[in-house]
Amino acid sequence: MKVFEKWDVSEIEIEDLGIRQYVNLKEMAIPHTGGRVASQQLSKSSISIVERLINKIMRKERNTGQKQKALSIVKGAFEIIHKKTGKNPIYLLVKAIENAGPREEVIRLRYGGISVPKSVDTSTQRRVDMALMFIAQGTQRAAFKSKRGMEGCLAAEIIAAAEYDVKSYAISKKEERERVAKAAR
Repeated sequence: MKVFEKWDVSEIEIEDLGIRQYVNLKEMAIPHTGGRVASQQLSKSSISIVERLINKIMRKERNTGQKQKALSIVKGAFEIIHKKTGKNPIYLLVKAIENAGPREEVIRLRYGGISVPKSVDTSTQRRVDMALMFIAQGTQRAAFKSKRGMEGCLAAEIIAAAEYDVKSYAISKKEERERVAKAAR
């Protein structure tokens, strides 16, 4: 089986060894588990990465709880990506996640009455979650009060993040987080 009955995930190789365990490329015709894995610990890792993107798109205001609408947005975006680049859109999604996940963050430590920023390495699961969140947020910001639809904005965001374009919202947020962490070392 192929994702959306079009794109084969068997030939996709994840280059970042750190996220290989957390990016699931299960082959499924329609990415919808219906919460079957919710009771397991670290269940996010066992859900297909395409379904996780759909769930992130579904989270904000206009698409809340409308999984079929989010599914059609992602499917349309994958069609646009394939037309523009000629590449497998799932490969570009994985590449965008590799590029958009921040490797360092800042936490606040309290010493007495003062709060001190401290730079820490980001866990791999959080890197994947934040990359998907940044891609979804960038899509929603670009589509708000725009003539382009959600599909076009999602396609543009994934392509830009896969190419490590600084104009991408996901890449700019990653760079911002890492810049703040570098200053807190």
